[in-house]
Amino acid sequence: MLLQTALLLCGAVLLVPLAKRLGLGAVLGYLLAGVGLGPWGLGLIQDVEAILHFGEFGVILLLFVIGLELRPSRLWVLRRPIFGLGTLQVGLTAVVVAGLVLALGQRWQTATVIGFAIAMSSTAMVLQTLAERGQLADRHGRDAFAILLFQDMAVIPILALLPLLGHGRPEVDLVEVVAALAAIGGVILAGRLFIRPIFTWIATLGSRETFTAAALLVVIATTLLMEAVGLSASLGAFLAGVVLADSEFRHELEADLEPFKGLLLGVFFMAVGMGANLGQIRDNPGGVAALAGAILAVKLLVIFILARLAGRPASSARKLAIALAQGGEFAFVVFQLARQEAVMNAATLDFLTVAVTLSMLLWPLVFLIEEKWLAPRLDRRAPRPYDPMEDAGHPVVIAGFGRVGQIVARVLTVRRIPFTVLEADPQQVDFVRRFGNEVYFGDASRLDLLEAAGVGHARVFVLAIDDVDASVKTAALLRRQYPKLMIIARARNRFHAYKLMDLGVSLPFRETWHTSLAMVESLLASLGHSADDIATTVHRFAEHDVDALRRQHAVYQDEARLVATIQQARDELRSLFDQDDPAATPASPPV
Repeated sequence: MLLQTALLLCGAVLLVPLAKRLGLGAVLGYLLAGVGLGPWGLGLIQDVEAILHFGEFGVILLLFVIGLELRPSRLWVLRRPIFGLGTLQVGLTAVVVAGLVLALGQRWQTATVIGFAIAMSSTAMVLQTLAERGQLADRHGRDAFAILLFQDMAVIPILALLPLLGHGRPEVDLVEVVAALAAIGGVILAGRLFIRPIFTWIATLGSRETFTAAALLVVIATTLLMEAVGLSASLGAFLAGVVLADSEFRHELEADLEPFKGLLLGVFFMAVGMGANLGQIRDNPGGVAALAGAILAVKLLVIFILARLAGRPASSARKLAIALAQGGEFAFVVFQLARQEAVMNAATLDFLTVAVTLSMLLWPLVFLIEEKWLAPRLDRRAPRPYDPMEDAGHPVVIAGFGRVGQIVARVLTVRRIPFTVLEADPQQVDFVRRFGNEVYFGDASRLDLLEAAGVGHARVFVLAIDDVDASVKTAALLRRQYPKLMIIARARNRFHAYKLMDLGVSLPFRETWHTSLAMVESLLASLGHSADDIATTVHRFAEHDVDALRRQHAVYQDEARLVATIQQARDELRSLFDQDDPAATPASPPV
């Protein structure tokens, strides 16, 4: 066991960083590591089934953590995509795939099993990849999550259908149905009445490892309960997470389980790679590749059409279709049960298993093609035209309407001083207009727009642009075209201030400087210093810092001289305060 663990960790450490460095994503790195370690690679690990079962706990943890991020109110908001898009995706994909299988001469029972198996996608791969790319909050990410959640809920009826397609004639067991409903209700009730008080008590002990152990126990106990009543373990874990989503321990639970989730998901992906029967690919490469490609193509087409019919934009529909195009791990469960119920012969099942596995291996590459090639080309929009300036020629022009520009504009408004605002971010323009602000969409670094805004007649130009390069570019244009115009500029940091000072902007306002001084005043007051002492300290520090800024501006392009100047200023400041209080040892101020 230790040897296998070492091999798994070695494969992950070597291939996952390499795959991420190449832009292929962690999932593909894990899959490739599994192929290399498995029976058809180096053959270092043979018991793939045991590794797969162990890694499946990573999927369970993944769904528990996702449940923690979904408050019940938010889950209610997702009810339409879950039961609308989810039902249509599973049903329509199953019908299309089953129809194609029937056209190839297979029995309707076989076609039905294959249709439902192919309709499922890989929850672990999709959610992990979308989370890695920061896309879970996007429209296609939310739709993908809703559909995957419905697929998990569809596990039970599909498994119940399989014996009906074989030789068995099972009857609906009312006791099992009641037990399943009771288990769901028990999880919800236990979360409200027992689990939260237990976590509260454990938190008072101050034992981090006990808290982590309790979190793992909740997940495992829920999983065992759901499996005992015939429900999906991953669905049970998700439900437990949702119950705890609005608790005060949500973030700590997520942080404690994140390392376990990541490692076990990696094991799961490696097990999928190990299970790839490369012998089938070697013996019939064209057939396996064609079937894997057909799985990807059919699901892409069906889900894209479905999303478009549901009113999703073409870009969102394409991303959703690509996200769910691969086969899923649930197909392996369906195929295994189909073998037991004699719905399909062993040769067909082996061939389908390899094709589904290959579709999972190929999917990260398809996702990468979408991200690197399709999206930049298909999602390009014509640039939005700049707004015409209908009421220009005001004494003040503000460039940039973010945090700083908005505060300046509010003060000018209450003093009834007219001004013109230019903002280069169209989304920000649309956002602030919703609150009644009059803002023009335009790039202040373009001379024609400055002229249209009436900068030639303005007395003051407020440069509040957040982006450093755009700010410096605009300042250079203003100095060149309007040398007598007064510029009041915002600087993000000291080096931004140096660049603006190079262009003749005297003493730009560093955006965190005054806030920091105000915090120091509050801090010294909290420590019992007198008002006069606080005022003297802050004033003296401010004067010294402004003087140091001017001196450092003269040498900031020479790193060695800049470092020496900073050290000199630090010593001067310490000496300045030590003259009044020789016993004081103030900390070195930030520069």
